[in-house]
Amino acid sequence: MTDRHAESAGATAPGAPADDAPPRAARAEPGPAEPADAALPPLFARLERWTREQPNETAVKAFDGTLTYAALTARTARYATALAAAGVGPETSVGLLLGRSRESVPALLAVWSLGGTAVPLDPAHPVERLGRVLRDAGATVLVATEVPTGLEPGGITLLAPADVRRGAPGPLGVSVPAPDGCSYLIYTSGTTGRPKGVEVTYRGLDTFVEALGGLGLPPGGLGLNAVSPAFDGWLWCTLLYLTHGQGVALTDLSLDGLRQAAAEGREPLPAGLRTVSLTPSLLAAHGTGIDSAEVVVVAGEACPAALAERFARGRRLLNVYGPTEVTIAATWADSRRGDDVTTIGLPLPGYRAYVLDEELRPVAAGTEGELYLGGPAVARGYRGRPGLTASRFLPDPFQGGGTRMYRTGDVVVRRPSGELEYRGRRDDQVKIRGHRIELGEVERIAAELPEVVAAACCPLTSGQTLGLAVVAAPGTDPAGLAELVVERCRKQLPAAAVPATVRVLDRIPTLSTGKADREALAKALAAPERTPGTPEAAPGSGPTTSERIVMAVWADVLATEIPGPDADFFELGGHSLAAARAVSELRRVTGLRVGLGALLAEPTARHFAAELDRLSAEREASAGAPADDTAEGA
Repeated sequence: MTDRHAESAGATAPGAPADDAPPRAARAEPGPAEPADAALPPLFARLERWTREQPNETAVKAFDGTLTYAALTARTARYATALAAAGVGPETSVGLLLGRSRESVPALLAVWSLGGTAVPLDPAHPVERLGRVLRDAGATVLVATEVPTGLEPGGITLLAPADVRRGAPGPLGVSVPAPDGCSYLIYTSGTTGRPKGVEVTYRGLDTFVEALGGLGLPPGGLGLNAVSPAFDGWLWCTLLYLTHGQGVALTDLSLDGLRQAAAEGREPLPAGLRTVSLTPSLLAAHGTGIDSAEVVVVAGEACPAALAERFARGRRLLNVYGPTEVTIAATWADSRRGDDVTTIGLPLPGYRAYVLDEELRPVAAGTEGELYLGGPAVARGYRGRPGLTASRFLPDPFQGGGTRMYRTGDVVVRRPSGELEYRGRRDDQVKIRGHRIELGEVERIAAELPEVVAAACCPLTSGQTLGLAVVAAPGTDPAGLAELVVERCRKQLPAAAVPATVRVLDRIPTLSTGKADREALAKALAAPERTPGTPEAAPGSGPTTSERIVMAVWADVLATEIPGPDADFFELGGHSLAAARAVSELRRVTGLRVGLGALLAEPTARHFAAELDRLSAEREASAGAPADDTAEGA
C-alpha cells in the first residue's frame, strides 16, 4: 500500500446524528472540484459524492435503525479508527459477524478504507463453520455484536459496535491500497468437503465498482438486499445501491426472518423499494411485494424465461451472472439496452468472456463450450490452495503479459449478437436457492460418520432442496441414522446445503460408469417413505376439500408426496423460500389473503386448511351483510 492518504470530505457533511458528528474544526464544506477526489478509490469517491450531495438521504436501513449518507461516512470513520488501533492494515483479515445490522456496512467500508481484508460471516451459519473460516482466513480481529455460543475466537481481538460508537469522532481517512492486495475473502463450497476462501483483489474491487457506475440507476430511494451476509451477493446489492446514491435495505427472508415479520404483523419486504435484486426463486416467491420497484435484478441462478418476461413488463430488468472468483459479477443482460434477458448477456466493462473447447480453442457462435472469464477482476486464487488455484486460474492466451483467466465450469453458447446463453454445469456443482454448493462436500460430510459407508447427494426435483442417500456400515442400526446424518450436516454446513431429505438405502443407484445416478436417486428420494405396520386410514376419514387443496399445492412446491393432513411442511423439506411460494400459490388458488404466519405458526396441512376455511367464512359473512341491510331498509 502506498503512504498516500485521501481524506473523505464527506465525513464532514451535515446530517449525521450527534454521536457520529465529526469535530467542529473539521466541518469545512468541500468545493465542487475537490482535489482529493482523484486520489480516492472508486467506491470511496462515490461515497464522498453522495455524502456531499445528499447527506440526509438514507444510506442503510435495517432492523436496528437507519444511517443517512452523512452518518454512514462518519460511522465508517469511527470503525476505521478502532480497527487501526487494533492493528488492522494491508492483508490483515477482519471477521465481520454483524448479520443484517446497519453496523455491517460501515464496518466493511472501514476495513477497505485501511486496505485490510474483510471476511464476511453469517451468524446463522454453524459455529464449526465460522471457526474454520476464521482460522483459515487468519483473522486477527472479529467485529461482532456478540460471539455465538460455542465459537472459540482464540487470540482474535474482539471489537463490538457499542465500543466503536463510544470512540472519538473524526474525518474518514482512506488509504490507497496495493492493487494486488486482498480486499475480501468469500468462502464457497469446496469439493474437499471444506469451504474454500476466494481472495479478491482491490484491483478487482475497483474494476467492479467502475463497471457498476455504468448502469445509471437513479439516486434516492431504497434497494433491497436480502442475501446472506457471508456471500458476495450481499456485496453486489450493497455496492450497487451505494454507488448510485440509493439506500441499502437489509432484509431477512430466511425462515427466522419470515417468522419475525409474522410475529410483528408486517410484510417480509419493506415498502417503497425502488430497486430489487433477488434470485429468480426468491423473486417468484416474493414478487407480489415489489410493485413499486423500477428496476429488478435477477442473479444467483438461471432465470426461467416466463419469470423474466413477467417482471420485465413496465420496468427495467437485468439478468446478472458471475462467479465469486471474478469479483461478484461478470456479465449482464439489460432490458433497457434491448438485450434478451433470458440470456446472461454481455461482459461488464473491463471483463472478458471466452467460450472454449477442451483444447482452449474458441468455438463458433451457436456451439456449446465452457465459459472462461478474464480481465483485471479475476481473483488472486484460493487461500492456501495452490494446486486448486493452478487448476482453475489459467494463463490467458488471448491477452498474454502474465494475465489469467478463470475456468468457470459453466457451459454456454455465444449467439451471433454476442449474448451468452447459459446451458448448465460440467461438474457436480449446483445452485440451491442462489447458493453455490458442491455435492461432493455434502457427501463427504456425511461419509465422515463411521456409521456411513457410502453417500450420494442430488438436487430434488423442485431444484430448491437437496436429497441425500446413505448406506449404513455393517452392524449399524439404520433406525436413527438419517437423523444422525442430518444433525452432522446442520453442524457443518450452511442451511441451503443441509439435505431436506435423508434416506438410508441398501445401495446407491449408479450409472454404467459406476458413478451415482443422481436422476434416479432424486426420483427415489421424492417417493414417500413407507413405514411397515402403518395402519390404513379409516373409511370416511380422508382429508377435507380444503386440506386436499393445501396438500396439492404443497406437493407441487416441495416436489414430494404429502402423506396426510397432519404432515409437517418443514419436516417434508420445506424452507423459507418454499413457504413463501406455497402461501403465494394458495392465495392465488383460493383468492383468500391468508398470511405466511399461519403456516409458520403450525405447519400442518390440517391447520392451514382450517385457516382457509375461517377466512372463507368471514368473506361470505361480510359479503352477505350489506345485502341483508339493503333488504331491511327496503
